[in-house]
Amino acid sequence: MNTKIFAHFLVLALVSFAARSIEVKSPDGKIVANFAVKSGGALFYNVSIDGRVVLADSQLGLTLKDGPALMDGFTVAKTTTALHDEKWKPVCGERSEIRDHYNEVTIELTDSQNPPRKLQIVFRAYNEGVAFCYSFPEQAALKKFTVAAENTRFQFTGDYTTWAVSHAQSDYAGIKARGGRMPLSKIMSGAERPLPVEIAGDLYCALAEAKNWDFSRMKFQLAKDGTNALESILDGPAEVAAPYRLPWRVVMVGNSPGKLLENNFIIPNLNPPCAIADTSWIKPGKVIRETTLTTDGGKACVDFCVARNIQYVLFDAGWYGYEYDKKSDASGVHVDPKRSKGPLDLQAVIDYGKTKGIGVILYVNHLALEQQLDQVLPLYEKWGVAGIKFGFVNVGPQQWTTWLNEGVRKCAEHHLMVDVHDEQRPTGINRTYPNWMTMEGIGGNEEFPTPAHNATLPFTRFLAGPADYTYCWYSGRLKNSHAHQLALTVIFFSPWQVIYWYDKPSMYKGEKELEFWDALPVTWDETRVINGKIGECVTVARRKGNEWWVGSIRAVKMRSLAIPLSFLEAGQKYTATIYTDANPDSEDPGPVKIETKPVDSTTVIEVAIPEHGGHAMRIVPQAGP
Repeated sequence: MNTKIFAHFLVLALVSFAARSIEVKSPDGKIVANFAVKSGGALFYNVSIDGRVVLADSQLGLTLKDGPALMDGFTVAKTTTALHDEKWKPVCGERSEIRDHYNEVTIELTDSQNPPRKLQIVFRAYNEGVAFCYSFPEQAALKKFTVAAENTRFQFTGDYTTWAVSHAQSDYAGIKARGGRMPLSKIMSGAERPLPVEIAGDLYCALAEAKNWDFSRMKFQLAKDGTNALESILDGPAEVAAPYRLPWRVVMVGNSPGKLLENNFIIPNLNPPCAIADTSWIKPGKVIRETTLTTDGGKACVDFCVARNIQYVLFDAGWYGYEYDKKSDASGVHVDPKRSKGPLDLQAVIDYGKTKGIGVILYVNHLALEQQLDQVLPLYEKWGVAGIKFGFVNVGPQQWTTWLNEGVRKCAEHHLMVDVHDEQRPTGINRTYPNWMTMEGIGGNEEFPTPAHNATLPFTRFLAGPADYTYCWYSGRLKNSHAHQLALTVIFFSPWQVIYWYDKPSMYKGEKELEFWDALPVTWDETRVINGKIGECVTVARRKGNEWWVGSIRAVKMRSLAIPLSFLEAGQKYTATIYTDANPDSEDPGPVKIETKPVDSTTVIEVAIPEHGGHAMRIVPQAGP
C-alpha cells in the first residue's frame, strides 16, 4: 500500500541569511543542498555528499524581457519545509515500484523593487540527488511576463571529465580522439541533458531537466568566466503568468555511473502522478516496421508478429502520401508512389491484426499533425489504431514543448499510445501520461553507431527515460555483432521495443538465437547495473517475475569481464541460456553461439567480449527441490 508522510513547518527569517545558509538534507542524510542570500542580495546554492563537494557556490537567477533581472536585491521572507514519502507503481517501467522520498524546503524571497517582486526557490533533496526550481506565487508586481533567459550556474571545483553532445541524436563517440569524453572547459554551447560529470573515481553527478510541460528547453554552455562552471541556456524566451513554476533542474549524484542509471527514477518522481484513470488500454510490447506499404505486406507482418511474439506493426512514412508535403492528408490512405505502388487497404490490415491480437501503429509527420491533430485522433480511434508515431517534431522553444505535451494528452483522450521522433528527450512526463510509450532523442540503429556510443548511452540519454533505438538484425550496415544487438535490448529500456527495423519477415531463416527476442519482456520489475564504465563497458541485469535477463557490451580491446550473479535469489538454482559471439578472437565475430549452464547466486560469469561484440543471458529458475 502506498504511504504518504507530510510534515510542514514555518520558519521565519529572523537573522541575516548572508551570514548562514538554509539547508535541506536527503532522507538518508548523505546529500546536502545549501541555499544562501549573499552580499547584495544575490542567490546561491551548493550541493555535497558525505561532506564532499559536488557543486560549489553557484548563483541562481532569471532575466526578464521587461524590468530588472531577478538576480540580486533579495531578502528571505520565510521558509517552509516538507517531508514526502510515497510508493507508486509505473504503468510501464524499469521497476515495478518506485519510492518517491525527499525532504523539501521552499524559500520565499522578495526583492528591492517597488512594489517588491516575489520569487520562490524550491529545493528537494532525495537519496538520489537534488532538484530545484524557480516558482512565482500570485502577486501584483508580476502577473504576465516573459522569462528571457535563465542564469542558473553549476559551479564545479575542477576541470572534470564529462560526456557531451550538442544534439539529441549525435554520436557520443564521434568526437575526434576523445571517444565522447571531454573536460568541462571544452564543452560546446548547447550541450544536451542529461550531462554526466566525473568528479572522482567514486563520485559522479549528472545534470538534467524534469517536468518541462510548457517552457523552453534547457541546455548547457560553459560559463563566460571560464571557471569550471556551466550555465543553463534556454531555447528562446518563455511567456508565463503567475502563479507559475518553472521546470526542475536536477543534480543526480552517485558513486558510479551505474548508480546514476539505477537511480534514474528521480526524473519521473519530479512529475505529477498518472492523470489517466483507466490505463488498461496502455500495453507495452515489441514492434516491427512494415516497409512495403501494401495490404499483403501488412498481413505478412501480422503473421510474423504472431509467430515471433511481437505485439505491434508500425506503418511508417508514406502511407498517407509524401510526408514532407503540407498538402498530404493524414485522414486517409494515399500511398506515396516513391515508396510503394500499393495497394494498401489499411483498415483490412488493422482488422486482420485485431483477429490475431496484434495492434497497428501509424507514423504521421509533424506537418500533418500540426494541421490535423484534432481531426485525425478521433478518426484513428474509430479505425482501431493502437498508437501514433509523431515524426520530425519541432523541439526546444516554448511553443513546441507545449504543443507536443498537449498532443500526447489529447492522444490519451482517444486511447492512443505515442512514440515521438526525433530530437525530443524525456523529462518524466510519461509518469503522468504513460501512453507516451517512448521517444527517440538518441543516435540509434538508424545511424549504425559504434560500440563506444552504445556504451555511453546508458549513462547519458537513458538517465532521462525510455528511448526508441530501432534495432536491426539482417542489415549489412551494422557496426556491431548480433550478440551485441541481443544485449542492447536488455541494456536499453523502452516500453515499445522496435526490432527488425531494416528487416522484412521474409529475411527470417529460423535463426535459433532470435528466441531471445521472441521471449524478451519490455518492462521490468527490477533493474541492476552490474558493470559500468562510460564509453567502455556496461552490464545491466533486469528481472521480470522470477526470470532475469542480462546484457553486456564492451567497446574497448577484448579482456575478461566479470559478471557476478549475486542478484539471484540465494539458495535457488537456475539455468542460464547464454548468447555470445562464436569467434571472439577474430575480427569477424561470426554467428551467435548458444550454451546453457547451471548457475546460482554464487556464480561469477567470466566473459571475453570482443570489440563490437556482446553477451546476453536469460536466467530461469530450475523446477523442483
